[in-house]
Amino acid sequence: MRKNIVAGNWKMNNDLAQTEALLSDLKKQTKTSNAEVMIAPTFTNLWHAFEATREDDIEVVAQNMHFAENGAYTGEVSADMLKSVGVKTVILGHSERRAYFNEDDATLAKKVDQALTKDMRVIFCFGEELTDRKANNQEAIVEAQIKNALFHLDASAFSNIVLAYEPVWAIGTGETASPEQAQDMHKFIRKTLNDTYGNDVADNMTILYGGSVKPANAKEIFSKPDVDGGLIGGAALKAADFYAIVNAF
Repeated sequence: MRKNIVAGNWKMNNDLAQTEALLSDLKKQTKTSNAEVMIAPTFTNLWHAFEATREDDIEVVAQNMHFAENGAYTGEVSADMLKSVGVKTVILGHSERRAYFNEDDATLAKKVDQALTKDMRVIFCFGEELTDRKANNQEAIVEAQIKNALFHLDASAFSNIVLAYEPVWAIGTGETASPEQAQDMHKFIRKTLNDTYGNDVADNMTILYGGSVKPANAKEIFSKPDVDGGLIGGAALKAADFYAIVNAF
């Protein structure tokens, strides 16, 4: 049975003092849903966040990692480094990594392989741009991103993968994706998995929605049958808003 997950991606926000303050606020909140809660602080604060949440129902995850085990990759972070500070899950393929750091499907496939080799769970992101949506090409774009990065894997590998659909055109653009649009794409994603890997993989896959989820729209979005939670950006930086989304299930 697939899990409900709400993951907060803090992006390049919060120094150590701000991280401490937000963690303190998060720990004061009450969870009334059965959703797994994840937060992704910056690399410099991962260990502190892990230590601060050891006794709490919050998993600390990473925003990115390199595909190599080690070596001359100045400024990069490996899977073993993440695991050494308690991190067992990593976000890969985020739209900002694709857009600003030129991460393509081939690079992401190598990152996924490395994470899985190191027994890490992957939150794999993908989604179409506004031009793709206006051209009604969104399904082809999403299908290609998923297949190129993930469909070389054996079916068993998908038990350690969570998918996160990001309609890039609906994030900070003024455009809004409806809950129905989210459901339509999540249904298509599940069908794409089913066509290659069968019902077990498709039915058990957690698919998160990452299109500007807020307390005001979370309940309606999460009510859709193929939406299993959210990858949250700006709203994750406010503890009350984040837990309002967590409790929207």
